[in-house]
Amino acid sequence: MLEAQARQDAAPEENSAPQLQVYNTLTRRKEPFVPLHPPRVGIYLCGPTVYKPSHIGHMVGPVIFDVIKRYLTYCGYEVTLVINITDVDDKLIAESHRRGIPMAELAREMTEDYFHNLEALGVDTVDHFPRATEYIPAMIQYIQKLIDRGYAYVSGGDVFFDVTRLPGYGKLSNRTLEQMQGEGGEAAARKRSPHDFALWKSAKPGEPSWESPWGPGRPGWHIECSVMSQHLLGQPFDIHGGGLDLVFPHHENEIAQAEGYAGEPLARYWLHNGLMRAADETGKVGGRHTRPLGEESAEAQAAAKISKSTGAQPFRQLLERFSPEAVRLLVISTHYRSPILFSDQELHRQEERLQRFYRYFQRFEQITGQSFYQLEAPTRRTEGELDPGQSELLQHVAQLRRRFLAHMDDDFNTAGAIGVLFELLHELNRFVQQHQLETRPDPDRVEELRRATVVLRELSGVLGLFRRPVQPKAQAGDQLAQQLIQLLVDLRAQARKEKNFALADQIRDSLGQLGIRLEDRPQGTTWTIEQKKGG
Repeated sequence: MLEAQARQDAAPEENSAPQLQVYNTLTRRKEPFVPLHPPRVGIYLCGPTVYKPSHIGHMVGPVIFDVIKRYLTYCGYEVTLVINITDVDDKLIAESHRRGIPMAELAREMTEDYFHNLEALGVDTVDHFPRATEYIPAMIQYIQKLIDRGYAYVSGGDVFFDVTRLPGYGKLSNRTLEQMQGEGGEAAARKRSPHDFALWKSAKPGEPSWESPWGPGRPGWHIECSVMSQHLLGQPFDIHGGGLDLVFPHHENEIAQAEGYAGEPLARYWLHNGLMRAADETGKVGGRHTRPLGEESAEAQAAAKISKSTGAQPFRQLLERFSPEAVRLLVISTHYRSPILFSDQELHRQEERLQRFYRYFQRFEQITGQSFYQLEAPTRRTEGELDPGQSELLQHVAQLRRRFLAHMDDDFNTAGAIGVLFELLHELNRFVQQHQLETRPDPDRVEELRRATVVLRELSGVLGLFRRPVQPKAQAGDQLAQQLIQLLVDLRAQARKEKNFALADQIRDSLGQLGIRLEDRPQGTTWTIEQKKGG
């Protein structure tokens, strides 16, 4: 027993971050992160119901937990990340009837759309995407055991979980039965208590169904995640994640099922991310009950969300106007437990913030002859420990790295970590200016700059940023447009040479109004295309 506890409390050998703290919704406090079976860590994140194209709200959880996995891996853990796909549900059935196609065909189409969007955002650390329909035999066995143990009962072809059999029901959401609203509908009359929830739903005419000991039907929503998480990660596992809107009833019911089935907790830590809402409203975007910001409680604002049913555009359409990296930066620029403000203006602001890094990457390559994206950076925390020697720059960079890690150790505070990245960027640019490295590239100073920039590559990679080059939009599009821009840049250079500064300024201002930024450097003028505000 003591040996098992010692193994449980151990951190991975190469992990130098035992100070990592995470906020546990179940206990309502920050706790030291201690995996159940180090160095292995299991994470389960509730995924989408694939009945319509995914929107930006569906991307929030995957981006956040992609970063969490990256950081835990960086700290030396061996992480398995699971995101489920709900491919059988009332919404899927209704939408398949509306479109006149089989539910399975609709689910495949929308799952492909979801995967495409995750790929665009660089969410490529997910190990398993289990689909609910693949686990229905296991769900039937799971439900039967709950019946056998007295936690569930059969009524008219349905199977319900008896919440009165579990004394701790409501502990995650901190609700009593009196504070809970039971599910209504036709099934309500077949329940012992209005608070009981469905484990198995009897088939209705025209609906997909599977054979079971209780007659044809399909699983309830909550049972899916309990079964899939247990199958892939065991029980208990380390981290269960999801949006704040899932705390009740979904996660509360997952806990009830799992504890009734196995007699032990489902997960050690429950992490819930804030949801995305319009920057100037609370409530669901496009809904009838949105209110100006400030007219609702902080709790209500945190729970407000963007949903497809209230007008959020398909994510593919959003990517036609904004870069995936800007969307990723928007999501992680807020602490994951806080609501995320969404608007075109916010995304334009993230595009502009990214341009500051992209311009430095160009500057770095001109000075060193090396691409930022080809720098080899440490992939483990202990490997990145910096020996600054007598270099003031590297001493400051080492301090910034420690601050970055302190933010991430404090419940994955990506907002604070990104603030440190901008401070690091400022130091790098200041160093270039101070030592005039663009005109007088002293080899020793250039090496200091290179070592400092490797740290930027290391830390940004932890957040999944700047993993591959981003081409200016004009370079990815019409070649003629590039040639015309370069022609105007050359004409401006000639005008400046002839001291016709009025014409040179006119060309620069006109290009600026079109979103084309010029930057004069000793080696010549470079240009980049930026998003125009409101465009």
